[in-house]
Amino acid sequence: MAKTEITRPDERSLSRPLDLFSTMRNEMNRMLERFEHDWPRLPGLFGRAGTTLGMVPELDVREDGKQLTIEADLPGLAEKDVALTLRDGVLTIKGERKQEREEKAENYHMMERSFGSFERSLRLPDTIDENSVEARFDKGVLKITAAKRPDAMKAERTIAIKKA
Repeated sequence: MAKTEITRPDERSLSRPLDLFSTMRNEMNRMLERFEHDWPRLPGLFGRAGTTLGMVPELDVREDGKQLTIEADLPGLAEKDVALTLRDGVLTIKGERKQEREEKAENYHMMERSFGSFERSLRLPDTIDENSVEARFDKGVLKITAAKRPDAMKAERTIAIKKA
């Protein structure tokens, strides 16, 4: 007969956790770390974090009774670096930034280059007149306005609610 050594399990593994929420938080952290481990880190396309544009510009979208207004902050970009297209009701903003910096001194020569591009698309509502879409670029802010079709601007009416 083979000798089998019986060992006593670690006392902590049998004990009930003192703080259920800490246990849940630790388990969630482990799960997210496993998920995140397989994804590559996405570097900032336009240089150091916090100093310039990120991967995709954030949009502010407002709608009133007459038009839709979209604003995109594109700091550090010029008008020539941005392209705007509208196809089948989908508005696409594309941009590319190329930045070069060279510094020469008596005892060193430094040259930095950064390149990157972005693209952001959004579907416009069916109520928009595609022929009325206009864009303006001023001080790093792209402002797009799109008027609604006349038939989409029907007067609002109140509907009376009757008792059953």
